[in-house]
Amino acid sequence: MTFAAVGHGTLAAAAPQGFLSPTGVEIAFVLVGLVTLGAAVVTVTTRQLVHAALWLVVALGGLAVEYLLLTAEFIAWVQVLIYVGSVVVLLLFGLMLTRAPIGRSPDADSGNRPVALAVALAAAAALVWVVVDAFRTQWIDLDKPQGTTDVTGSILFRHWVLPFEALSVLLLAALVGAIVLSRRNAARSESPGPPRAADSDKEQR
Repeated sequence: MTFAAVGHGTLAAAAPQGFLSPTGVEIAFVLVGLVTLGAAVVTVTTRQLVHAALWLVVALGGLAVEYLLLTAEFIAWVQVLIYVGSVVVLLLFGLMLTRAPIGRSPDADSGNRPVALAVALAAAAALVWVVVDAFRTQWIDLDKPQGTTDVTGSILFRHWVLPFEALSVLLLAALVGAIVLSRRNAARSESPGPPRAADSDKEQR
């Protein structure tokens, strides 16, 4: 009787947490997810481009925090370095260098909000259904170091060396192509065009 009680208590302690008794990490995950969702909604609904870029920083930063809460620190730092540190900065530089309007811009809204909302809801429903169906009865132990940088780097360079090198070659080809296209555009802009009619008349006189 005592062994049965002890065994039952051990199984109860080893059982995963349910939805009615969430842990602190799960509560933080939900709260950060709500903040990220709100920032994403503001990003696509605001008519000010600079505000959209800043709210995009909040949304992408929230995703990085979610990855950290899931102990996927490598993906979290990649999210910060590439998206928050590179893509958003590039977007802000593009807005400043092209002299885009800082205030409200009517061109920022195409008028297809119902279609965009329907597509967004359909995509969200499909993603939720796929995730729930794939991990319906599977519980992931967040205490194990599967998502750490050490484990991810070891797996990447042991089993995925060829795709990693192929990706580097692809990025190099994209960089070379961008340089070639920019040089062609610069050469076309610097080449003198045909003389205008007014200039030719002046030369004849």
